Amino acid sequence: MINKIIDGISKAINKEFGNSYEIYTEEIEQGLKEPCFSIVCINPTNNLFRQNRYFRQNQFCIHYFPSSKEKRLECQQILEKMYQILEYIEIEEIFEGKTSISKTMGTKMNGEYDDGVLHFFVNYDMYVNKIEEKTTPMNSYDYTTDVKEG
Repeated sequence: MINKIIDGISKAINKEFGNSYEIYTEEIEQGLKEPCFSIVCINPTNNLFRQNRYFRQNQFCIHYFPSSKEKRLECQQILEKMYQILEYIEIEEIFEGKTSISKTMGTKMNGEYDDGVLHFFVNYDMYVNKIEEKTTPMNSYDYTTDVKEG
């Protein structure tokens, strides 16, 4: 599910900013091309709620690396847009061969500017159901035995 949320975040960012902004979803060793975004899920949790229903908290940090000399100003402008574009994201799910798209609301949004980089935090928390695999019942069968008298 985390990868599907990352896809939804990526699509929302790309829709707003276009292809001129690179979006990274893996660690960046070197060769960062600014301006760009990096999406990281931090500290996901999975807690049993009831029977086969779980509550998952998925906190994300989206880093924005500005390209202008006025880094703080650029980051503040991006922060304002992030609040809007990440309020709801679309998540694509496939169940029993059928594709459906659901909107998921981002919560606990906040931004932090540190050392020339914007750190934007958002949670996409949700309930999920654990689907039990269907088991095939054993077929009934007849058998006979011989008993020896003793």
